[in-house]
Amino acid sequence: MPARPSPAPAEPPGVTGGPALSAALTVAAVARRLGVAPATLRTWDRRYGIGPSLRTAGAHRRYGPEDVARLEVMRRLTLDGVGPGEAARVALASDGSAAPAASAAHAHGGGRVLALPQAAPDVRGLGRAAMALDGQAVLELLRSAVAARGVVPTWEELVVPVLAGIGRRWESTGQSIEVEHLLSECVATVLRAVGQDVPAARNHRPVLLAAAAEEMHTLPLYAVAGGLAEVGVQSRLLGARVPGEALAAAVRRSGPSAVFVWSQLSATGDPGLLAGLPGQRSPVLVAAGGPGWPEVLPDGVVRCAHLEDAVARLAAAAGG
Repeated sequence: MPARPSPAPAEPPGVTGGPALSAALTVAAVARRLGVAPATLRTWDRRYGIGPSLRTAGAHRRYGPEDVARLEVMRRLTLDGVGPGEAARVALASDGSAAPAASAAHAHGGGRVLALPQAAPDVRGLGRAAMALDGQAVLELLRSAVAARGVVPTWEELVVPVLAGIGRRWESTGQSIEVEHLLSECVATVLRAVGQDVPAARNHRPVLLAAAAEEMHTLPLYAVAGGLAEVGVQSRLLGARVPGEALAAAVRRSGPSAVFVWSQLSATGDPGLLAGLPGQRSPVLVAAGGPGWPEVLPDGVVRCAHLEDAVARLAAAAGG
């Protein structure tokens, strides 16, 4: 559960009501803390009366520590399957106590919280939003993270830990496939938008991104495309399960500066696909990424250790 806000040592300017209001937070700040969309908080306020109780000198409403504590109870209950009306009733009666949330969760079966031990608050927030199937909140969290830290750090520091947690949950319970699907769709939506936004690309020859034959994992390719876009390099993403002959045809037709092929699973990491790519008059970087490739790759193929390495090598080959 996210840490509750601690009162600041002094009352912020423009907030009336004394020291009790010193930790007043905006709806956006509380939404980030809880891992929900601001629109969700406004709905809870409007429908169930669980909203901000403080006002600034300019009549702006703000959340105090008790408000946030009640919202934490509300959030925990809804994640545990309690209906929002009942969750709000319990939260409003709890004064932020954790006990009502715990007892209600037990009564409703519990078990809907994603285990992310020692994870950062933003990772836990994304995990909560995904488990709640709150697609709008997931999109907002991802967009904020990309804007603040960039595509590849968002992928490595935020998305990968949550996907790993969902994977562990599936392995132990056989549940949460729907959570993985929703999160994957949201990640693809956000990263696809970044990867397509290159108004003045530096490269004249394209960078081709493809998943190996029979490989279905494409999210890392979207992350690479987004990372390249951030440095002004346009790429063409060919998607999942690209057969060797199709990739070779794409190379012949487009004359790329670089080709990057992803393999997540050892069953899809056939080095013959890389060796079979046709030569070009101009140099072409052929790079492999992902844990599915064997230790020995064909001569001339570069293995990328991680996505940051892939973006740097591909951008250099493209002249970006």
